[in-house]
Amino acid sequence: MIAFAPAAPAQTDLSALKFNQYAVIGVTLLALISGLSALTLLLGAAMLLGAVRPDLSPLRAAYRMFGRRLGLAPEVVEEDPRAHHFAQGVGGAFLLASALSMLAGLPLLGLGLGLMVITLAGLNLSQKICVGCLMYFQYRRLRYAVVNR
Repeated sequence: MIAFAPAAPAQTDLSALKFNQYAVIGVTLLALISGLSALTLLLGAAMLLGAVRPDLSPLRAAYRMFGRRLGLAPEVVEEDPRAHHFAQGVGGAFLLASALSMLAGLPLLGLGLGLMVITLAGLNLSQKICVGCLMYFQYRRLRYAVVNR
């Protein structure tokens, strides 16, 4: 009989999540105030890339470069990061929609979408309520119910 080592538990760095939330709030706010839709477009694309390929995430690279300088020490916990990746993808999609709305001449829609991302990132940062994570868990529950009929 071949014995396999148990898989290492999935880990999440809570400081990296905090860095991402501050970055999302700051860059999105700057983009909305300055009217630079390209910033929102770039941030949304970076977030989607990080959601799909976390190892290539520009936000993760920025955290590794600047996190310690900003006083953020790694706070690694045993937690599956998939819900956070999903939430990041949702935020990235909303930011892309915000930027495209602005570029299409729909500034109120673009502003609303951008403010929604800022609000939800702030909620996660201040109250530890991740709405995108809750969406992920509901999606998983629905998927389980449909597959196991």
